[in-house]
Amino acid sequence: MIQEEVWLIEPSGPLRGDVEVRGSKNAVSKHMVAAMLGSGESTIANAPEVGEVGITAAMLEALGIHVQINGSEIRIEPGPEIRPRVPDAFTGLNRIPILMLGPLLHLAGEAFVPLVGGDPIGRRPIDFHVEALRAMGAEVEVGEGGVYAKAKRLNGARIELPYPSVGATETILMSAVLAEGKTVIKNAAMEPEVVELALFLQRMGGRIELSPDRRIVIEGVGHLRGASTWLAGDRIEAFSYLAAGLVTGGEVRVHGCAQDRLVTAITTLARMGAQFDINDEYVCATAPPAGLRSAAVQTDTHPGFMTDWQTPLMVLFTQSQGMSVLHETVFENRLVYVPALQKMGCEIEVFDQCLGGPACRYHDTNAKHSAVVRGVSKLRGADVTLPDIRAGFSGVLAAAVADGVSTLRGVHHIERGYHRPYEQFASLGLNIRRQR
Repeated sequence: MIQEEVWLIEPSGPLRGDVEVRGSKNAVSKHMVAAMLGSGESTIANAPEVGEVGITAAMLEALGIHVQINGSEIRIEPGPEIRPRVPDAFTGLNRIPILMLGPLLHLAGEAFVPLVGGDPIGRRPIDFHVEALRAMGAEVEVGEGGVYAKAKRLNGARIELPYPSVGATETILMSAVLAEGKTVIKNAAMEPEVVELALFLQRMGGRIELSPDRRIVIEGVGHLRGASTWLAGDRIEAFSYLAAGLVTGGEVRVHGCAQDRLVTAITTLARMGAQFDINDEYVCATAPPAGLRSAAVQTDTHPGFMTDWQTPLMVLFTQSQGMSVLHETVFENRLVYVPALQKMGCEIEVFDQCLGGPACRYHDTNAKHSAVVRGVSKLRGADVTLPDIRAGFSGVLAAAVADGVSTLRGVHHIERGYHRPYEQFASLGLNIRRQR
């Protein structure tokens, strides 16, 4: 039996240096799925080397889609015969299979995908995806093992999402581009990664219009061609490394992610007292000599403070002066990582009330979705298990300022979502080593 790798981390002072982020982990797999729809080869450049790419590539190969990965470049081309079933072996690995339903209906007239997985941060209901496909004329059955759908042809429809779900918006985009007629998405997600996917589909020949008030209009076309694109920098990774510099009293220059993808994050950190050096080459943040101030932050859909930024922010709160409040409004179980941080000495208390902002959709539930954080907390090394990708990164940050050695288990989560994180942290001066 192969022993799982763990990371041993010992604080080594301020983290300093340069980090180059690649394309978004949240975008690359969606572009890979979209490439299924092209009649020729598509190329995705500046792709990150993350576990998510390998999982998605294996799914596509199982369907008869040819995938070639060469460093930061991914080439994808549909084969002569498309198999409409994503194998059961991919059950629960990530949430990508549900996005394949629409493309498979166009390519094969039927589809089966296993149940979605991903990080345990809260319910990722497939209802929005299923109802959208039904509105477009598909017959969809949801069973214990997965989702089966069939349709001779998808038709355009008017679809209003109950919540601006990123995944559901992406499903509709990839289903509507080849559908008969016009599709209008109301209350669509408008995250940069969604817009990036829409632009890629437009390069492939799709007719897509981004309208005001969260509305996207898609006019179906008869066929799509292959296309090439360069993925924009990962804004989650960029913020995470900025936080790494701040929490350790260092200075990390983040290259490869444009300022416009970090607007809200930069302003939030600036309100806490962070000082910025921003130019066309990099974004850099440093803490003032007196340290950072506390803050009250609420996560939200774009252009609000994104939910994936709150995990490194939570560690930053523990090293800031005073009491901070975090109100999570996107996923009801995103604070699942808090016990690991508490084990390391982080003074965090979670509540089921809406704190630090107006009432959200979880206000009348039992979801622990708000946190009060006391700083400055004196952290200690501990043996902790990391439950998901973003929590994994926060564990590294806490270990970087803890007193003593920390043993981090579940590090495969970090490597599934961040480009070469071990090497990046080592290059910044963190005393980190692998052990089995």
